[in-house]
Amino acid sequence: MRLRTILLVAVLSLAAACGEATSATTAAPAGDGPATPVALWGAEGGFVTPTVNVLRPPRVVLYGDGLVVADASRQLRLTDAETGGTVAAMERYLTGQPPTARPSPGAPSVADVPTTVLAVRGKDGKMREVRAEALEQVAEFYPRELMDAKKLMEGLAARAGTEGTAYTAPRVRMVAEGVDSVEGKPARWPAKVPEPDGPADPVWRKDLDGEAASALARAVPAGQDHGRPIFRTASGKVFVLSWRYLLPDE
Repeated sequence: MRLRTILLVAVLSLAAACGEATSATTAAPAGDGPATPVALWGAEGGFVTPTVNVLRPPRVVLYGDGLVVADASRQLRLTDAETGGTVAAMERYLTGQPPTARPSPGAPSVADVPTTVLAVRGKDGKMREVRAEALEQVAEFYPRELMDAKKLMEGLAARAGTEGTAYTAPRVRMVAEGVDSVEGKPARWPAKVPEPDGPADPVWRKDLDGEAASALARAVPAGQDHGRPIFRTASGKVFVLSWRYLLPDE
């Protein structure tokens, strides 16, 4: 079933649930193909390192063909019905919400936590995004629909973790963060991996594919839990290297 049909199912499901005609923001495709996100849950900001900030992927992306990618590390394939139902639910939860949601008066101030981003593709082909600062910490001061949307996407992330498989891709995003002093001896810069050719302010970023991506993955294994991968360039500069797989739409 093509994306257009999937989202038509979502529209009809929403209409049945609401008992009225669908709104102007009813989800509809921007075009067929697996690289069309139709729903998303992510995070922005917060007290994180520059490397984390640049590398951080969406927590969950649902694509029009049913592909779910969680944290750019796990994947799951939904059925057509599940995809349509998820889009319909997200559209229902986010309709009427402002682009930047604010907690009701009396909410405590919470610092240094990420802003939650929730999104669904609208009838005009654009992603309808809603941002809510400290949503989880002060959930009772936000509309219940925002937490419902977050919980729906959290469920997909949990399923990807238990039912899904590892996500890999032929393209990666590399981040090099300069360091002033290190303990021990930095490794030689990996062959075939490009060295930073510009300022690392605060980090240097480059998307790689082919041999360069493979060489980086060999030099810095995914999921390693020991030490920091520190390398020295031919010019003597020292960097911590990090990377993640790129998503289909990146």
